[in-house]
Amino acid sequence: MKLYADTTARRTRQLVADVLVLLWIGLWVWAGRQVHDTVARLGAPADSITSAGQSVQDALTGAGRQAGRIPAVGDDLQGWLDQAAGSGTTLKNAGLSMSSTIDTLATLLGWLTALLPIVLVVGCWGVLRWRFVRRATSAQRFIDATEDLDLFALRAMANQPMTALARISDDPAGAWRRRDADVIRALATLELRDQGLRPPAG
Repeated sequence: MKLYADTTARRTRQLVADVLVLLWIGLWVWAGRQVHDTVARLGAPADSITSAGQSVQDALTGAGRQAGRIPAVGDDLQGWLDQAAGSGTTLKNAGLSMSSTIDTLATLLGWLTALLPIVLVVGCWGVLRWRFVRRATSAQRFIDATEDLDLFALRAMANQPMTALARISDDPAGAWRRRDADVIRALATLELRDQGLRPPAG
């Protein structure tokens, strides 16, 4: 499998692009973490509500136990205070529910912040890199010898712009039919350069 081009300029561009993609991923992972932490800090009031509810529940439950020791009316007072302690439980549960919702929201927003730009850029980069790897790997199999240049010369005449062909020969097709080695090599080199490959020595 051929991951990088043979030509220096294209290989450098590929390496720079790979590094930039890694930096892009790192940047958005950091940004996602910052969003998560910022939203998670909104859970402080919910924690305060939970703590206040727990305090109310504990205080009224404790008061109920003390009131239960009062002769005659102790049992009634304890019942009322225990019932009132239920409001503390409700308050605590509301705080816990709010805290859980904020945690879920923080996680969701953090992931979305990181993943959306990462997927967009890495998706485009991955498609381009995969196309290059597939084409370069396939082409590499055909340039083991000078004779293989014939195929790439043909591809050049089919794919390259006329202006590029004219710079090589006034009659590239005729030169190819005459087996002009210099023209065939020049045409093949033109096509191989587009694939990021160098022709074999010779």
